Amino acid sequence: MGPSRPSSMSAHSSARRAVLAAAAALAPLLVAQPCLVQGSDAFPSKPLRLVVPFAPGGAADVIGRSVAEQLQRELGQSVVVVNRDGAGTIVGVNYVAKAPGDGYTLLLSGDAATINTASGRSLPYNFLRELTPVSVLFSGAQILLVSKDSPFKTLQDMVSYARAHPGKLRYGSSGIGTSIHLSEASFNAAADIEALHVPYRGVAPAITDLMGGQVDYVIAGSSLATPAIQSGQLRALAITTARRSPMLPDIPTAREQGVDVETMGWYGLFVPATTPPAIVARLNAATLAALKSPELSERFKSIGGEARGTSPEEAGVFVKAEIRKFSELMRRLNIKLDN
Repeated sequence: MGPSRPSSMSAHSSARRAVLAAAAALAPLLVAQPCLVQGSDAFPSKPLRLVVPFAPGGAADVIGRSVAEQLQRELGQSVVVVNRDGAGTIVGVNYVAKAPGDGYTLLLSGDAATINTASGRSLPYNFLRELTPVSVLFSGAQILLVSKDSPFKTLQDMVSYARAHPGKLRYGSSGIGTSIHLSEASFNAAADIEALHVPYRGVAPAITDLMGGQVDYVIAGSSLATPAIQSGQLRALAITTARRSPMLPDIPTAREQGVDVETMGWYGLFVPATTPPAIVARLNAATLAALKSPELSERFKSIGGEARGTSPEEAGVFVKAEIRKFSELMRRLNIKLDN
């Protein structure tokens, strides 16, 4: 028995050292895990930034600032709006795509970013891989407009004339490949008409020329269209969204008048794709609560839209469908954007 004792003690000592070594190796993980949980629970612990890739003063800026104001109340931290416009939203989108995925840098983005992706143009980011949606925030009506002196009193009046006189009518847009241009191209294809495209630097100058008779029709967002309709300067022939606008209930949809088309403007909230799911979920919960605010709902109505509110998964499905839709349309109509 005597000779075997040192061997037993040695084995016991070796096993003890192995257990201690394993415990030492696991210690950082055991300590880090509660910290991760606590970090998610504590988010946010400092102010957030909401990047709006448009100049101040437009509809996107109004939406961004309205959402930021309500998010502040839900998150208990300041949400500072930062306007980073340029290159058709590419500058602002790229800034957020390359930001740390800590939940403190948010992006307000919409159809412009999905069109850029759908176009196949060279971009400094991959929208689907480098950004993840938090929620769709807003959808807005688009309205087909003619001047008050136009001979067309109904949509069918205009469509019948355009079919009988291919290429005779002129339509103004906010520029080649913009959401307004693609909405108009979608309408023309659905109505089976040919018309001459006149691109402008923005919708406002296109509407000015519509009033002056330089172009025959324009599709515009309701924030710009509504004042001109109410003042009698322009006549609305159709809303191109799926249902009538609660703000302009007397304007029939294009589908009601025999043209099977649906277009709309929209905006959503995005974060870098490296953002932890727990933080995305926290931001989504705060966003959905913010969108229920009566104040926010009224603000959206004032610019011709309505609050949406979706899960991140639903928003992801929607964004991919938008990219697919625009990609197919641009390929079919041979619409190309400059790199």
